[in-house]
Amino acid sequence: MGLANKITIVRILLVPFLLTCFLYYKPEYDFLRFVALGIFILCGITDAVDGYIARRFYQKTKLGRILDPLADKLLLLTAFLSLSIMKNIPLASRIPPWLTIIVISRDAIILLGSVIIFMMNKEIEIKPSLIGKVTTMLQMFMVIASLVQIAFLSILWWLTAFFTIASGLGYIWRGTKVLNESH
Repeated sequence: MGLANKITIVRILLVPFLLTCFLYYKPEYDFLRFVALGIFILCGITDAVDGYIARRFYQKTKLGRILDPLADKLLLLTAFLSLSIMKNIPLASRIPPWLTIIVISRDAIILLGSVIIFMMNKEIEIKPSLIGKVTTMLQMFMVIASLVQIAFLSILWWLTAFFTIASGLGYIWRGTKVLNESH
């Protein structure tokens, strides 16, 4: 197993620590919000580093093509769910549940589409689109902005929602093309 995949696994192993920060957060333990922020930023950095290593040192693998998006999804879903439904999270850090539903729905539709393509014995190309990459970056920034409690979060909510929906539609279009191809 190459270094890139090992870094991705570390990112996956950091997710329970992030969740622990959210679960034990209380106003009197506000430092946990900053610990969560540090873990989340560290995960974002490791995402960039493992991608760079995989490309630069020719460590792209089938396992990496599965683990990397899985690590991103675990990280983002943990953060979005925690920041939208946990009552102990400060109001200024909350992500509206409607946005979390959009994020989860997009990922569920992509997963379902991948399963359908696989079941129909079609080749699944796990390759993010440009808009998908922008969406992931916006979602990550959304979490960071929530933890930092920046003003004007509502603008970021709508921007994230727009790109999440647009990228979901793009993946549906790509999946439909694959399903309509005859062999």
